[in-house]
Amino acid sequence: MFQFKKFTLLPATFAAALCFLTVTQAEEAEPARIRGTLIEVSADHMKIHARDGSDIEVGLSKDAPIFGVALTDLSAIKPDSYIGTAAAPQSDGTLKALEVHVFPSSMRGAGEGSRPWDLTPNSTMTNGAVGSILGTEGRTLTVKYKDGEKKVVVPADVPIVSLEPGDTSLLMTGAKVLLLAAKGKDGSQTAVFIGVGKNGVTPPM
Repeated sequence: MFQFKKFTLLPATFAAALCFLTVTQAEEAEPARIRGTLIEVSADHMKIHARDGSDIEVGLSKDAPIFGVALTDLSAIKPDSYIGTAAAPQSDGTLKALEVHVFPSSMRGAGEGSRPWDLTPNSTMTNGAVGSILGTEGRTLTVKYKDGEKKVVVPADVPIVSLEPGDTSLLMTGAKVLLLAAKGKDGSQTAVFIGVGKNGVTPPM
């Protein structure tokens, strides 16, 4: 079952949004992450052309939280910003960012910590508050979370995006999406989080 470590007093739709990075795995399978392009959308259904070339049917609940993913830049990251970053380990113990996403203040604390991720082999996802920004170009971040911290190097060509509360108007054919989908007993999948790229952006997470 889904277990929320925080935010138990938040409205149901926002608590569901936190599934994106706060779902923990118990006895049941963790919700699947689906990345691809929307090729069909109705009031209760989506079809996604996934990055592996398959077409995946996903149910669309009216309660599924939707977030726009918009391009931003390094200036959006300041000390104490709450961010997430998919990253690859480096030989010196630091992480090399594959992407960085900046959370809105209302999602502070979502998915805090560092864990394996599936963007690339051996990648991780680290969510936390920026403790320091180092270097002449400000591209080395210390990301602090409750059990520790990571030093993350952000290359100049790495996408930096912000998450913005959205609605179904973002769900257009051709849009790039990142879904978190829960599987039902009948094998069907239903979205519990939807990240939609704005202005042609591909959610880089």
